[in-house]
Amino acid sequence: MKTHTVSIAFGIALLLATPALAQPQRPKSVPPPGKAATEQIPILREVGIDQKLGDRVPFDLVFVDESGRDVRLGDLFRDRPVVLALVYYECPMLCTQVLSGLDGSLTALSFSAGKEFDLLVVSFDPGETPAIAADRRKNFINRYRRVGSEGGIRFLTGRQESIAKLADAVGFRYAYDEAIDQYAHPAAITLLTGDGRVSRYLYGIEFAPKDLRLGLVEASEGRVGTAVDTLLLYCYHYDPESGKYGMAIMNLIRLAGVLTVVCLATFIVVSLRRERRGVEARGAK
Repeated sequence: MKTHTVSIAFGIALLLATPALAQPQRPKSVPPPGKAATEQIPILREVGIDQKLGDRVPFDLVFVDESGRDVRLGDLFRDRPVVLALVYYECPMLCTQVLSGLDGSLTALSFSAGKEFDLLVVSFDPGETPAIAADRRKNFINRYRRVGSEGGIRFLTGRQESIAKLADAVGFRYAYDEAIDQYAHPAAITLLTGDGRVSRYLYGIEFAPKDLRLGLVEASEGRVGTAVDTLLLYCYHYDPESGKYGMAIMNLIRLAGVLTVVCLATFIVVSLRRERRGVEARGAK
């Protein structure tokens, strides 16, 4: 009897103890949480575009062209818009994509470098040489395949002082990362007027041919392009935040109103002429 009682008591005690034994032990220390996915890398705070629409680039800055000769920036501007691309030629990824996207967009245009606009590619790495610039220019021209465009495509290198002043003039902020021996920089091109004023920014590594064309027409102040381009500029407006052209709804409504009035006026004039001819015909009988 005692043995049976002891067995029951032991079983009850074991059942009561089992949940406590089954609970997992809490870790002695909890590691601190990692960085939030939205937290910005410190060096990227120094990178971006400060829009300076209407500001002029300094024409007295001196750079080195692909043949190794010093050139004054102002001497590269003519009475036509300039597409400015700030890159560095040995960039392992982003700059190559920007130049490739720019080449594709320019190829899709009927405008030609050296005729309706000029292309100016400038390295912001003072350690790069004219030989590297010449090689990148050759590759770009071979892909562009536009006869007579060579004179309108320049690839430059420069000294730190000139590079910094040009980048500041167009609001292009970049930073050198010593840890990986690379530059952090935005992906964008700047459209300049023939007298060196900042006209438009286009962002990304691919540029819609429509945006590029309209931007060049605006930068030229109507000296390049057709009447259709002028009409499109009335229907589209430039959005500085997105760096793209979008529909100008109010302008479209106004244009539709004008067209409606013109159509009504034309209809009335034609109807009156027909009625007059009918009266004259009946009178002749």
